[in-house]
Amino acid sequence: MYRFLRTPRWWGINVFVLLAIPFCVFMGTWQMGKFEDRVASHQEAERRPDPEARPAEALDSLLPVDQETSGRIARASGRFGQQFLVPGRELDGRSGAYVLTLLKTDGGKALPVVRGWLPAGAKAPAPPSGEVTVTGALQASENAGGKGVNAAGGLPEGQLGMISAASLVNVVQDDVYDAWITLTHSPAGLTPVPPAAAAGTSLDMKAFQNLGYTAEWFVFAGFVVFMWFRLLRRELEASRDAALGL
Repeated sequence: MYRFLRTPRWWGINVFVLLAIPFCVFMGTWQMGKFEDRVASHQEAERRPDPEARPAEALDSLLPVDQETSGRIARASGRFGQQFLVPGRELDGRSGAYVLTLLKTDGGKALPVVRGWLPAGAKAPAPPSGEVTVTGALQASENAGGKGVNAAGGLPEGQLGMISAASLVNVVQDDVYDAWITLTHSPAGLTPVPPAAAAGTSLDMKAFQNLGYTAEWFVFAGFVVFMWFRLLRRELEASRDAALGL
């Protein structure tokens, strides 16, 4: 009755099932591991002391930006230069723009400094002249780890689409830090921009996508088993019918 299992067709079906089930289980386990890593990173970030409670540290001592140094208070000195708006940024449910000013540091590199958030339609205040020392929360470039693009394309002059060295490379002459800071205290007319959580430490939609993918892979594994038994049952019924001459 089960001789059909030795046919080439069923050999192919069985090999596919034997390969598909472990693959689905492996992928589901891997996605679950990614979610658990995200939860662990989130819990670790919550246990860390408030970055603002720590004294400001020299900018170069905190680079490159990682999960440990993101949000830490950095200190840098220099002179403010070119200023840009980064539109399409919301704060407390209101639409506006970040005011980003390049700080030409004493080391010669330019540091993007978000001096604050500006409501849509308002005029950005000019940066102070002369030598200044700024302190603010350190942030990774918004396209860090991704493919560099000139995000200024398609925007009016003086505006940027994202905060990164890649978006500034074609609009400034100086070498730019692959990081930026958001001032702890903004000047009058601007609202301080709270630092974002370090990449990979927040339980956002992407984290829960990993959990959803976990369920999907295990459902795929169950579906493969279900279809194998369904095909087997149909083949057995066909064999019985053939034996009875039906």
